[in-house]
Amino acid sequence: MQRIQASLARDWWQYLVPLGVFLLCVTAGIVLRRLMAAGIRRWAAAGNHRVGEIIAESLRGPILIWAVILGADLASRSSQVPAQYIHQVDVVLLALWIASLTIIAAKLVGNIVHLYGAHVSGQAAASATLSRNLAQIAVYTLGIMILLNHIGVDIRPLLTALGVGGLAVALALQDTMANLFAGFYISVAGQIRLGDYIKLNTGEEGYVVDITWRSTTLRALGNNLIFVPNSKVGQANVTNYNLPEKKMGSSVTVRVAYGADVERVEQLLLAETNAAAKDLAGLVANDPITVTWIPGFTDAALVLTVNYNVVEFVSQFNVQSELRKLLYRRLRAEGVSLAAPTQIVLTQ
Repeated sequence: MQRIQASLARDWWQYLVPLGVFLLCVTAGIVLRRLMAAGIRRWAAAGNHRVGEIIAESLRGPILIWAVILGADLASRSSQVPAQYIHQVDVVLLALWIASLTIIAAKLVGNIVHLYGAHVSGQAAASATLSRNLAQIAVYTLGIMILLNHIGVDIRPLLTALGVGGLAVALALQDTMANLFAGFYISVAGQIRLGDYIKLNTGEEGYVVDITWRSTTLRALGNNLIFVPNSKVGQANVTNYNLPEKKMGSSVTVRVAYGADVERVEQLLLAETNAAAKDLAGLVANDPITVTWIPGFTDAALVLTVNYNVVEFVSQFNVQSELRKLLYRRLRAEGVSLAAPTQIVLTQ
């Protein structure tokens, strides 16, 4: 090091060329990164290729690292740095190369998991945080092992220590590990997917927003977030309203007074609902609509049920509200008497 410092003080001008080579390579790397990213994004936008965006995002950081590696290698070989230091520079540059490849592999794996999650669930941005993190951690761990082996560190004692330490950590953090493995099972089982609307037997319900190492995040209809530990989700009885498909059955009950012509009321309800299916958002028009006399006889009214399908769970509320308005107006216009709620009070 003293020889390099003395050389710099005496012949500093000889290092201008290596410095210029290094800066030129870094500048070329920055320009190449921008041009490549812009070109891949244009190609992806023209053909709607998600793969192009994944490649562009994965190469964004490593391209600059490669430019630094190339610049440092060319600069060191065009300078008067002693040979023993050149070898050390080569070791450092190879370590940077391994690190850059690890970064690319981790980003690619994370994006592939993201893309697969979107393909399976049908959501544009469906990807559990836990799945992506576990995949990337596995790639980073492999890269670190290769890097340590490259610089001459024996990883066998490290693996042994990690095994013993992992066992101790697992015993000390049983609840955390239970949530971790439950979250992993939820992510890979496919029974609960991002974007699904689910309801637990404990009462929590909402859209699945994310699955992390500790909890499953639900977004309720009131736009509040509910964080449920993964172990609780794994043990709960879960109703998934998006499986096997989003479409689901719904109904509206109508109470008419005793003495009404039931067959005529059925025809009116069926005709009005079929007419509403053409314009009412959320109501499936192509599926059959039925009217049943269920529950039928009650203490104060004849109760009929209109059965239909809605496009998804959350659509049923608006459809029920709008359909009740239409059916009420139609029955009033046709002179059908609706049953009024009655209550019998016993007095002494």
